[in-house]
Amino acid sequence: MGQHLLRVPPIQAEGRDLTAADGASQEDEALEAGRRLFAGEWVFTRACHAVDQLPSAGPPEVAFAGRSNVGKSSLLNALTGRKQLARSSNTPGRTRALNLFARSDGDGPVIVDMPGYGYAKAPKAEVAAWTQLVFDYLRGRQSLRRVFLLIDARHGLKPIDEAAMAAMDEAAVSYQAVLTKADKSRSERAAVLAATEAGLRRRPAAHPEVLITSVETSDGLETLRATIAALSQG
Repeated sequence: MGQHLLRVPPIQAEGRDLTAADGASQEDEALEAGRRLFAGEWVFTRACHAVDQLPSAGPPEVAFAGRSNVGKSSLLNALTGRKQLARSSNTPGRTRALNLFARSDGDGPVIVDMPGYGYAKAPKAEVAAWTQLVFDYLRGRQSLRRVFLLIDARHGLKPIDEAAMAAMDEAAVSYQAVLTKADKSRSERAAVLAATEAGLRRRPAAHPEVLITSVETSDGLETLRATIAALSQG
């Protein structure tokens, strides 16, 4: 399981095979790029309640999506080293806009915190409005490089996650599953990982590799940082 926690997606050299030394060097460079990217100061830039409130053009974007209470805010705070950058709450479903974060110097990508789905203490009309906002964003955002779909490692894929994946498949948006709270589910983790990988193989827009993370132990964070750094260069 440790290989999944620390593995960086392989980088292929054009026109030749990488030797083991080349591969190790590429991995080290990727991890260092991720470290440098998130060593900067990250700040909240805006909340968008409609797609026309989004910046018209700008740097690449990566988005984070998942069921309410999956640990999205905690993961974003851990990635950026800011305890209160993304506000977490004991009440699921409090994120009701597309919240944008970026480095204060403008270097690197924009991170988009999408509203959690599946549970919210709000009127149905309001929930429907957030849902429409998310779908509008997914369908029409050319600067969006990837959505990181967070899955609770204790529970695995749920039908509502399958619905979210179907929406991203329809919109032809690349997405990658990230298991959260892995420290709380060590005994079930292998089975959840296998089931998640199997579920993704049926999905045309899904990235095949599943990342495993824990905010409590910091497992997988450096790999996720490296992945985001690589996406921001493309």
